[in-house]
Amino acid sequence: MRALILLGLVGFVAQLVDGSLGMAYGVTSSTLLLAIGTNAAAASATVHLAEIGTTLASGISHWRFGNVDWKVVAKIGIPGAAGAFAGATFLSSLSTEVAAPIMSLILLALGAYILVRFTAFGLPRGNLGKPLRKRFLAPLGVVAGFVDATGGGGWGPVGTPAILASGRMAPRKVIGSIDASEFLVAIAASIGFFVGIGSENIDFAWVAVLLVGGVIAAPIAAWLVRHIPPRILGSAVGGVIILTNVRTLLRSDWVDASGGVQTVSYIAIAVIWVAAIVYSVREYRRDKARESVEAVEGELRARAGEEEQASA
Repeated sequence: MRALILLGLVGFVAQLVDGSLGMAYGVTSSTLLLAIGTNAAAASATVHLAEIGTTLASGISHWRFGNVDWKVVAKIGIPGAAGAFAGATFLSSLSTEVAAPIMSLILLALGAYILVRFTAFGLPRGNLGKPLRKRFLAPLGVVAGFVDATGGGGWGPVGTPAILASGRMAPRKVIGSIDASEFLVAIAASIGFFVGIGSENIDFAWVAVLLVGGVIAAPIAAWLVRHIPPRILGSAVGGVIILTNVRTLLRSDWVDASGGVQTVSYIAIAVIWVAAIVYSVREYRRDKARESVEAVEGELRARAGEEEQASA
């Protein structure tokens, strides 16, 4: 019972993160499932089955709020589904001893990417309105889908920043379209795991509690995204993912690090993590101050223009 409650909390926290950033439900859930000793393929399969429900609910919500570009969904979602199926069957073919470190390496890379992306750059904006071409979205979908299945997550961390970096879609449209297309990815990955490891290796009670936790968190995440800046949240989440997966790798047969090496590594990561959060908070406050100054200057210019027209 305690394990199910913990899994429900995992689903809850993961959805809070995903709903606020447009990414990291799979990465966060898979990282925590690996941390409690779950088989790599079973962890990814469990997460993707739960995601069928959470991504459907999320996609419908984004559609109702006008946050989905269906052309983008089709161009990235269908190739993403193909990549996810291939990734699921590939991960299923690996032994547990080999799969766990590989999955942790992928998750570690994604965590580092999230940390650097949001700490250093925040959410990029520019080139809004320019079309996103199929020759960009299709390869992106295949790669993101494959990484998502083999890493237990990665659709959002790969797809969302790449599209945001192009600056051609408003952030809300990017998040909505990625969330909606992830439904196709979750279905394809789940089918691939059923083919690769069979249903007997999947605990459907775990799937259910992850799903319930995610559904409960969805409306809270919608509120949270209005109050916690994505830049700060991205730095915080990236650090959690890095620390957890470094722990898995250091304790694996690949590395088998001594206790002293593990301690030094954890301290170094913690220092970098705290510094990243502090930097993100400082940059966020600086950006807000700059926006306030620009808003005041704009208002003053508007008033000056009105006074000139009145005097004329």
